[in-house]
Amino acid sequence: MADELNTERDTILAALAPVVEGIAATFGPVCDVVLHDYRTPDKSVVAVAGSVTGRRAGGAMSEIGMRVLARGDEASDELNYVTRTRNGTLVKSSTMVLRDSSGAVFGALCVNVDVSAVTQVHGLLGALAGLGAAPAELPTTTFGNDIDSVVDALFDAHRSKQRGSWAELDRAERLELFGGLDTRGVFAVRGAVEQVAARLGISRASAYHYLAQARATHDTATGGPA
Repeated sequence: MADELNTERDTILAALAPVVEGIAATFGPVCDVVLHDYRTPDKSVVAVAGSVTGRRAGGAMSEIGMRVLARGDEASDELNYVTRTRNGTLVKSSTMVLRDSSGAVFGALCVNVDVSAVTQVHGLLGALAGLGAAPAELPTTTFGNDIDSVVDALFDAHRSKQRGSWAELDRAERLELFGGLDTRGVFAVRGAVEQVAARLGISRASAYHYLAQARATHDTATGGPA
């Protein structure tokens, strides 16, 4: 059964490969389209067209993919969300999960459109019309071809919100760090616990302990498993 499902997944991905090129060609240079196979998170990109996010075939999933992977078969499509890339490009994206005939999520088709120019024109027109509303603060999304760099970027983003070194954090703050990273899907990636432990300067066992405690705290607060 597993072999049959993998064959089916391979067929779906192969059928979508020309769709990737077609969508990117339709929107032109302001768009890129990325096809992911989540069975191999560290090299999930199986096809890509366009260069908005700098992805390449054989590259790793982004933090968005980590979040989908963490949700497993409960994951759903995320459509028309706006973020910034780390170089400041404003991107409108849609992530559409791929399921096999058993309903299991195994990949995603992602469309990213650079809307920076549109936003600049909108701001100019607003200024001419006398509308001085400040632009909304948008989250920054990490797109990387190396899974370790994506994990590191998410780790750094969470640590920047906390005071002092690991030794200076109290238990609640330590659990918040691990819980926040877990929510973002970091620990769905193989080897991420060890990577975070190394960044914090703690043992692998301690990292797993805090992760387990963070998950238990989450379950208690929500009345069920994450």
